[in-house]
Amino acid sequence: MTAMSAVRQWSRVGASPWWRAVAAVLAGALPALAFPAPALWWLACAALVPWLLIVASAATPRRAALDGWFGGAGFLLAVHHWLLPSLHVFILLLAALLGLLWAPWGLLVRRLLGGDPGPGRVAAALVLVPSGWLMVELVRSWEYLGGPWGLLGASQWQVAPALRVASVGGVWLVGFLLVAVNTAVAALFSAPRARVAGAAGVLACAVAVAGVWVGAPLPERAGTVRIALVQPGVIAGGHSPQRRFDREEALTRRLAGRRVDLVVWGESSVGHDLDRRPGLRERLAALSRAVGAPLLVNVDARRSDRPGIFKSSVLIGPDGPTGDRYDKTRLVPFGEYIPARSLLGWATSVGRAAAEDRRRGDGPVVMRLPGDGPLIGPLVCFETAFPDMSRRLVRDGAQLIVAQSATSTFQDSWAPTQHASLAALRAAETWRPMAHATLTGVSTVADAEGRQVGGRLGTDRSAFAVHDVPLARGTSPYVRFGDWVVYASLAALGAFCATEGARGLRRAVRKPARTPR
Repeated sequence: MTAMSAVRQWSRVGASPWWRAVAAVLAGALPALAFPAPALWWLACAALVPWLLIVASAATPRRAALDGWFGGAGFLLAVHHWLLPSLHVFILLLAALLGLLWAPWGLLVRRLLGGDPGPGRVAAALVLVPSGWLMVELVRSWEYLGGPWGLLGASQWQVAPALRVASVGGVWLVGFLLVAVNTAVAALFSAPRARVAGAAGVLACAVAVAGVWVGAPLPERAGTVRIALVQPGVIAGGHSPQRRFDREEALTRRLAGRRVDLVVWGESSVGHDLDRRPGLRERLAALSRAVGAPLLVNVDARRSDRPGIFKSSVLIGPDGPTGDRYDKTRLVPFGEYIPARSLLGWATSVGRAAAEDRRRGDGPVVMRLPGDGPLIGPLVCFETAFPDMSRRLVRDGAQLIVAQSATSTFQDSWAPTQHASLAALRAAETWRPMAHATLTGVSTVADAEGRQVGGRLGTDRSAFAVHDVPLARGTSPYVRFGDWVVYASLAALGAFCATEGARGLRRAVRKPARTPR
C-alpha cells in the first residue's frame, strides 16, 4: 500500500472532517520547527510532505481548499505563537484570515498531485506547487498583512549553500527549491507511476544548488570597519527608559580607547526627543567624544518639529546630532499601529496593541560615517524581514546595513533568535555585512556571505561587543536582478491558468448538446 492510498483510506474511513482538519493544522505547523529556536533546518526539506499528502488525498476540491486553509493557519500560528501574550485571541483570528491564502494553493496541489498522477503532472507540480507557495508568501509579505516573517527560505539562514543561493535569487529562490524538494518527495510516496519524475525532481534541485555553489560569483573584500554593539539587557521597574539609557551610557564609556568606527545602540534606546532635551543631547555628544566614534542611537519619542511619535535612527557625533536621521517607514501591525483603528481598536483591550499609532518616515536613508568611513543603511526592527528594503539600501550605496531592534516583550520565546537569524540572510542576499543591535538580545553581525562575525550577545547578556567587520564590493545577482524568481513563478502560474482555461473551453465546445424532449 502506498503512502497516498493509506492517506486516502484514512480519509474515507478513519477520519471525520474534524479530525482531518486537526491533521491539516498539525501538518501545517510542522515546518515551524525548521526556524529558530529549534533550528532543525534540515527538516524543511521534508516538513511539507505530510501536508501535501493530506491535501492531495482530498476527495473534493472544496476539501482540498479547506486542507490548505487549515494547514496555512497552523503554519502561521506555529511561526508566530510568541505573539499570543501580546495579541491573545486576536492572533487566532489573524491566523485564520491569513490562512485562507493557502486555500487556492490547496486546489493547485490536488489538481496536480491528486489521484494517480503520471510523470507529466508530477513534472508540472515540481514547478507550479512551489510557484503557488511563493505567491502566498508574496501576498502575506505586504506590510499591512503582517510582513514577510517566517518565509520558508529564511529557515536556512545557517546553511552555506542556501545562503549562496540567496545571493542569486533571494529568499524566494531558497523557498522555491525547498518546496520543490518537498513536492518531489511527496510524489515518491504517492505517485507510483511517476516515481522517476519525483526522483528526478530531487536530483534537479540538488544539481541546481551545487551549480550555484560552484558557479555563482562571490563578493570581493574591501577593507574592514570596527563597530561596537551595545546591549543593555533586561531592565525592569520604574523609570526603566532612564535606567536603560544610564546602562547604555556606562557600557559605551568602556569603549574608550578601543578605536571603534561606530557604536550602535538598539531600538528605542533613547526615549526622549533630543531637541526637547538638550542635556540628553549633550550627554550623547560627550559619549561620542569620549569613545572617539559616532553613535547610532534610536529615538522613540514624540518629535518637536513634526506631529506624532516616530522611531528614528539618529547619528550622533562629537558635536551632537549630525543631521543624518532615518524615520522608520514600515511599522509593526498592532505593535506600532492598529490597521483600521476605527474597526479594530478594541484590540487594545485584549492585548498589548499600540495605544497610539506611530508615524511613518518618508523613505530610506544612507548615512556616511566621518572621514573615509563607509556608508551605512539603517533599518529598524522587523524591517529586516523585508528583502526589498536592504536591497534598496545597497542600490543607494550602503556598504554596511545596520539594524536596530528590540524583542524584550518576547524575551523568553523564539522571537529573538528568529529575528537575529535574518541578518545572515539579508547579508548574503546583498553582499553587504549586516549588524543587528538589540536592547536585550540577540545581537549579532554577519559578513557579506552571511557568516557570523565574532560571538553573539544572547538574551542573558548585558554587555557590549566589538567586531572587526569585513566590508565587500561588487553587486550580487539578487541586487542586480531583483525578484526574478517571483516573476518567473507568476509567469508559470499564468501559463498554467491559460492552459487550464483553454482545456476547459475545448471540453465545453466538444460536449454534445442535449436533445430537448
